[in-house]
Amino acid sequence: PEWSSPAFQQLSGVTQTCATKTVGWDNVAYFCYPFTLEMFFTQGDASQDSLPQWPVLYFEVLSLDFWQRYRVEGYGSLVLPASPGLHTLTIPTWRPVELGTVAELRRFFIGGSPELEDITYVRIPSTFKGDRLSRFGFHTETTGSVTFRLYCLQQSKAFLETSALRQRMQSILDRLGGFSQQSSVYNVLEAFQRARCRMQEARKSLPQDLISTSASTV
Repeated sequence: PEWSSPAFQQLSGVTQTCATKTVGWDNVAYFCYPFTLEMFFTQGDASQDSLPQWPVLYFEVLSLDFWQRYRVEGYGSLVLPASPGLHTLTIPTWRPVELGTVAELRRFFIGGSPELEDITYVRIPSTFKGDRLSRFGFHTETTGSVTFRLYCLQQSKAFLETSALRQRMQSILDRLGGFSQQSSVYNVLEAFQRARCRMQEARKSLPQDLISTSASTV
């Protein structure tokens, strides 16, 4: 409830169809499908100390054979990274199954398979209001994985305030450093002046003939 997106933002989409290739023992499809998502977070109650729930990306994998028969190959979800930068995430997928040989024969020859009416059932259904979620009796099987490469960028006024405070502290430290350098120079000059005064006093206390002899010798 604390997240929003622009009105023109598309929150769902469909990739192109990609042919698979054999890599080792696996059939791999390189979709290379780019998408952009922009979300805004609005802090509700400032007194709450709990961390906000980060946005979740749901995805469904379908297969299409030579006879134009569709099959559900897997469902999955990932929580968008909370830290900025490059993130590569590999998410395992699963699909619902029907018990029995007839269901598998129907899937193989006719196509089609059990699907989720609400894709949020991958994690917590949007209609769930209780404290404990039971999936007893729901049969699934693992099917593979999908790899996402995410480039995350974050902007916040708090970042600007922190940066301004950091710059302010740096300027204060620079000024303190300049003051310390000036004070060290003043200390050297004062020490030189004190030494000069002592030399002049010592020169006055010496006999005049010793001063003239030393001056002629020099």
